[in-house]
Amino acid sequence: MAQVTASLVKELRDRTGLGMMECKRALAESDGDINKAIEELRKSSGMKAAKKAGRIAAEGLVAVKAENGYGQVVEVNSETDFVTRDLGFQGFVNAVLDAGFAAKQTDMAAVMAGDLEAAREALVQKCGENVSPRRLASIEAPVVGGYVHSNMRIAVIVGLSGGDEALARDVAMHVAAVNPAVVSSDQMPADVIEAERAIFVAQAAESGKPAEIVEKMVQGRVSKFLKESSLVDQPFVKDPDTTVGKLVAAGGATIVGFTRYEVGEGIEKDEVDFAAEVAAQVQGAN
Repeated sequence: MAQVTASLVKELRDRTGLGMMECKRALAESDGDINKAIEELRKSSGMKAAKKAGRIAAEGLVAVKAENGYGQVVEVNSETDFVTRDLGFQGFVNAVLDAGFAAKQTDMAAVMAGDLEAAREALVQKCGENVSPRRLASIEAPVVGGYVHSNMRIAVIVGLSGGDEALARDVAMHVAAVNPAVVSSDQMPADVIEAERAIFVAQAAESGKPAEIVEKMVQGRVSKFLKESSLVDQPFVKDPDTTVGKLVAAGGATIVGFTRYEVGEGIEKDEVDFAAEVAAQVQGAN
């Protein structure tokens, strides 16, 4: 019997969109012949799920779990927001989060191996859409709190050194609303600062002012950008008279870090021109 290597399993997964365990089993049964494995999978119900795997899944839900100084946030995608109202889909999101949380594992492939992948395929069969567990992130700190917005499309986990979970949740709520880039300005990547500086230089140069004045203008705009993008410098969303940094300090804490997930961010969606689609169908009917 031919050895079923990890690279062979990956190739079959890439070509079919099916789960790791199903691909491994198919390869084992076909003695490592990937084409024969595909033929067998085409005969199985699992291949029905694979046909949907290529569809863009940019809707979905996020969820958060935080206990005893450890927290995770998860995003699971679907093709439409209609599916997200299904209790089975919501239960699957929580099952993925529970599995990752219990194992303290954020590698989605590892979390999905086994029963969860089978559950995903069953859900695809039920709802008729691609279901894609996209990402998991975790944070460990003396105090961890989380927040999920009411639409279940934005979720945040925050870690604090000091304070309590109520304070951490307040900070998480602020992060959900304002979407800072970093905790403090010294964490801003140099390439991001340079990109912003280049934009400001081009804008200031059009003023026709002397070079030394242009440089001061650029410095001022860079400083404003960093302040507006840094969590600790932002006015607290529930009390704009104080900053998040001052709020946390008053609670005897410092911010260790945060992760913010918003459903579908970074996923390129197909732009459908319905007028052109209808016109093409009419043309084809003539």
